[in-house]
Amino acid sequence: MIVLKDVWKSFEEKVVLQDISTVFETGKINLVIGASGHGKSVLMRSMVGLIDIDKGSISYDNRELDFENYDQTREIRRDIGMLFQGAALFNSLSVQDNVEFPLKMFTTLTKEERLERINFCLKHVNLENANRKFPAELSGGMRKRVGIARAIALDIKYLFCDEPNSGLDPITSRVIDNLIKDITEEFNITTIINTHDMKTVFDIGDNIVFIYNGLKWWEGSKNDVKTSNNTELQNFLNASYLI
Repeated sequence: MIVLKDVWKSFEEKVVLQDISTVFETGKINLVIGASGHGKSVLMRSMVGLIDIDKGSISYDNRELDFENYDQTREIRRDIGMLFQGAALFNSLSVQDNVEFPLKMFTTLTKEERLERINFCLKHVNLENANRKFPAELSGGMRKRVGIARAIALDIKYLFCDEPNSGLDPITSRVIDNLIKDITEEFNITTIINTHDMKTVFDIGDNIVFIYNGLKWWEGSKNDVKTSNNTELQNFLNASYLI
């Protein structure tokens, strides 16, 4: 579980996040939605420790993210997996080497133990025997699946996904959504997805947070979204369907 309490963030005189408090639940798909430029990405970067907040707190299962406490921050980051918008694979490395990268950085596993973990992760994203392929040989959907395999390589507790369906066709997008949902439930992970994809919201979303002008403007379940009388949320949903 990740708990945000009264989170504020400014860049010079521009306030980007204002007094945001929410809880992202374990074993659930937690979605952050909202138009570009309203603070979603800053919120996600703050939560993973890439940006220090001005006020408030971010806690991971009662461990507060604190830049001044290096050991605890490193411990928290060790439990975080990231799926980036473009998968962010190393083009010069094979699939196996990409998935192995965090294992080399954060563990003392032997080469044999690392290979066992790599194959375990690749099997979970349906990419058995793809070890020796390179990113240039893969489709967009396959690259995203490698990104997921790398994200879960460390036996993580928290998974952050930044627009995981960006650039994918509708069928492949649903494959990625279902894969993220299956992994979240199987490993009891706290998953947070930053997305504009309303199909993702209604297919796999459990908890939804709508960010508007840096504020948590609405929060609820996917069943509550369409019936909400929140004007800005409804405008966002209608605009999303037109894109």
